[in-house]
Amino acid sequence: MALAASRGAGAGLCPMPVLPLFLLFLPGLAAGPAGMLQPRDSPSRERRELGGLWSFRADLSPGRDAGFAQRWYRRPLRQLFADNQHHNPHIALELCWRKFPLKQQLWTGPVIDMPVPASFNDITQDPSLENYIGWVWYEKEVLLPLRWLQGDPAPRVVLRFGSAHYYSVVWVNGVQVVEHEGGHLPFEADISSVVQATPGTLCRITVALNNTLTPHTLPPGSIHYMADKSRYPRNYFVQDTKFDFFNYAGIHRPVVLYTTPAAYIDDITVTTTSSDSVATVQYQVAVVGSTDYSLSLSLCDQEGKVVATGDGPVGELKVLNPNLWWPYLMHENPGYLYSLEVKMQAQVGEVLLEDVYTLPLGIRTVHVTSTQFLINGRPFYFHGVNKHEDADIRGKGLDWPLIVKDFNLLRWLGANSFRTSHYPYAEEIMDLCDAYGIVVIDESPGVGIKLPESFGNKSLQHHLAVMEELIRRDKNRPSVVMWSVANEPASELPPAAHYFKTLIAHTKALDPSRPVTFVTDANYALDHGAPYVDVICVNSYFSWYHDPGHLEVIPLQLTAQFDNWYKTYQKPIIQSEYGADSVPGLHSDPPMMFTEEYQQALLREYHSVLDKKRKEYVIGELIWNFADFMTNQGTTRVLGNKKGIFTRQRQPKAAAFVLRDRYWKIANESSCLPPKLDQGNSGAVEITKNDKESQLCYSTLL
Repeated sequence: MALAASRGAGAGLCPMPVLPLFLLFLPGLAAGPAGMLQPRDSPSRERRELGGLWSFRADLSPGRDAGFAQRWYRRPLRQLFADNQHHNPHIALELCWRKFPLKQQLWTGPVIDMPVPASFNDITQDPSLENYIGWVWYEKEVLLPLRWLQGDPAPRVVLRFGSAHYYSVVWVNGVQVVEHEGGHLPFEADISSVVQATPGTLCRITVALNNTLTPHTLPPGSIHYMADKSRYPRNYFVQDTKFDFFNYAGIHRPVVLYTTPAAYIDDITVTTTSSDSVATVQYQVAVVGSTDYSLSLSLCDQEGKVVATGDGPVGELKVLNPNLWWPYLMHENPGYLYSLEVKMQAQVGEVLLEDVYTLPLGIRTVHVTSTQFLINGRPFYFHGVNKHEDADIRGKGLDWPLIVKDFNLLRWLGANSFRTSHYPYAEEIMDLCDAYGIVVIDESPGVGIKLPESFGNKSLQHHLAVMEELIRRDKNRPSVVMWSVANEPASELPPAAHYFKTLIAHTKALDPSRPVTFVTDANYALDHGAPYVDVICVNSYFSWYHDPGHLEVIPLQLTAQFDNWYKTYQKPIIQSEYGADSVPGLHSDPPMMFTEEYQQALLREYHSVLDKKRKEYVIGELIWNFADFMTNQGTTRVLGNKKGIFTRQRQPKAAAFVLRDRYWKIANESSCLPPKLDQGNSGAVEITKNDKESQLCYSTLL
């Protein structure tokens, strides 16, 4: 879902022309097109997470450029702060904000503790930080083990960020090591030469992070200056966006240091095919650091038994009687994963090096017809949700208790899928999707592409690069069955035809094994991107944004929507968003908008049409939204978007029970699943089924 939104950055703080220039033209090292294997411990690799408290400083200077002008990366942030406070580092931080007028503050802002991973917006009581736009600075000092810094050849030491929003520049001990544009995806840098030059001393990691969005970023945004001095303070500006979620910023995912040998396995690509009795795993392995190497591969099942072996950088493995990767509620053993162990031996000078990497691997196929979505040759119906990475206090920061709670709620709900609306989710979340059998439509950050200038070549080139990063990260995941390149773009504009034709063709070239879509809310007759997708994904909010309060129009309008799209394109359709806001505890009979009863009634009206159309060509439905989430302030938002079937604190609204009954009913229609799910007061689940072929152990499913 995408709506117009804006965020204020405060008054009199920033004339702002400098900021976009800094964001777009900073010199430095761009993240290269190397592999992006998820860091894992192995006999040849070590990893160390750098979560916890980092030093943090917002650059409140008039041009947001004091950090670069004063080279904050050259010295510890707290040392700079103390020096600028007349060598009195003991002044309370709270007083520092107020002690000196802004024009006298060379330091521009205090150095405070900031948790990582987390968004910085909601951590303090300072409203200017909550809505801050510009550069912020993070810093962490760590002591590395000597075994990481010595040897001939010494190990390779890599610094990796799971994601940082939005534009990042990273220094180690004052040396710039990487620069990256875009949130939601990982980037890394080989820092071996920097840290190995000074063994035994603290390694200082400094990050400058900018959350400014432009018409050419993903997502896009723009800075608007309020020139009317009778209404706004001097230099007042807001950042406008065309999406309906809060633009949280910060280091959102784990920061990791990891090692590899000097010669190492850089990338692994796998694709799978299968029949009833045999599966084929095609693989390609890239090695960096040596041309004199050998590779051996072993595929093990979950009991540790080797089921196939191979050697060399390119080849295929044959697996007899394979355990296929099945979605949740489609098989008694969903999410089955093999382990592909890749061993490299490489000659570097006089030394023989060994590297080992183990990749979780699921064997499954995906195919799309004009009316069906097939997984392992069987029709699959998406009954799932749209989500957000969003929670109280930590914003978009990775939070394990919340992640596990969400997956428990998904399985309680009977949901078999979700879309990563509207950006790629954390690798830790994707790992659980692979393991639990939750099917994923993997979406890029292409949300809010509304302005004509956002369809130009500059935007397109960045979008192509983002898809490369996304596919590089998630290409081997069995849970990912389709790529979504955008959400609700202005695809009715003429430039959208070339834009999406190019973007989708590029995505298919990078990964021919998966279908590609984008999510549209355009008129079926005017959409210039729809001809190029494999599956039509449509968002609609009948009787909410259109004909608000009139539930009686839904059957006619939703039926016409489906019929028009299918007659035009002859492609399967997913209702990728639908829903209504409800304020928990607000009730009305007859149903009125914003009550729990209205949300229930709207869902039931949609479901009556979906039940008819899923017998024809509708292949899925994804509720908007799984849980309430934060947005910018506005007259239509009361502490965020309330379309969740769960509250932001993950408590169910009445609609959650409507959806649960429906999703289990749909699951029970499969010949593989029981037709009855009965949960008593004890919480135990009883399932009965006469079909002997379908008697399953559902204690593992719930």
